[in-house]
Amino acid sequence: MNIPRRQVLALGAAGALGAASPLLRAQAAWPSKPVRFVVPFAPGGTSEIVARSVAAELSKQLGQNVYVENKPGGAGVTAMADVAKAAPDGHTIILGHVGTLAVNPYMLDNQPYNVDRDFVPVTLLAKVPNVFVIHPDVPAKNFQEFVAYVKKHPGELNYGSAGNASAGHLAMEYLKLVTGMFMTHIPYRGTGPQLADLLAGRTQASSAGMPALGAYIRSGKLRAIAVGTHQRIAALPDVPTVAEMGFKGFETSQWYGILAPAGTPPDILKRLQEESYKALRSSAVTERFATDNAVGGGGPSSEFAAFIKGEQKVWSDIVKRAKIKPD
Repeated sequence: MNIPRRQVLALGAAGALGAASPLLRAQAAWPSKPVRFVVPFAPGGTSEIVARSVAAELSKQLGQNVYVENKPGGAGVTAMADVAKAAPDGHTIILGHVGTLAVNPYMLDNQPYNVDRDFVPVTLLAKVPNVFVIHPDVPAKNFQEFVAYVKKHPGELNYGSAGNASAGHLAMEYLKLVTGMFMTHIPYRGTGPQLADLLAGRTQASSAGMPALGAYIRSGKLRAIAVGTHQRIAALPDVPTVAEMGFKGFETSQWYGILAPAGTPPDILKRLQEESYKALRSSAVTERFATDNAVGGGGPSSEFAAFIKGEQKVWSDIVKRAKIKPD
């Protein structure tokens, strides 16, 4: 049977493509290279601890290095702007939190991105209790005494935070709003730097998560006076909630989740969510989270998206009422 040369060439090309397609598919499989996991704060804080715990497990599961890159600055805007412009191929992701997703849109003008349009939620990783602490030199043994002391010395005490719109900044401003206290906010470039000054007595108060504060509370270098959760936490059973102290309904916690640039393929997002769920249930992560009283997440993207919307509603109101402004 005679087959025209053009048809032979076409069949040969089709055969070559068919033979190559498994290789092409393998090359396109995610992840095909290391995954950059951006954290919008300096090292030493709860955000990095959560990110590194999960990244270590993801690296094992995916067979590719998932490495944490700290990129502080601009209340998280620097890191968010970087990731918003990254290729939407699943090889660049970012740790989102209450400040970057639920506060900055209402506190900052002219952000170079839109959090709802330029990012896609992947999954909630963890909720971490906010703990309110003071330096031992402050003449107050408990929450009530601290509030009374600050009110007698308005503007004389300083509190530090990991930066504008960090979880600690927001928690302290919320506390100031409901109690009527007046303290001056001193923003730093991360939890580590702000804790150094607090431990040295250069600032007098702060709020952060147990992962960053636990060792200092246990050693007596810092005094825990309240927690922001609606119930007391196991690590500090004798420390009351703010709500218990007469401020009904007060609740604030730090929360962290993974986001990817908009346009990232749905199959990659689904795989990342599934692998994150698996990582959060590994013994290494569950044990670390239990030590820090963190509650793991891992739910679907739609659930995280709805959670962010709810937080935006809450914090947009608090930003307005507390007149939270970038320092």
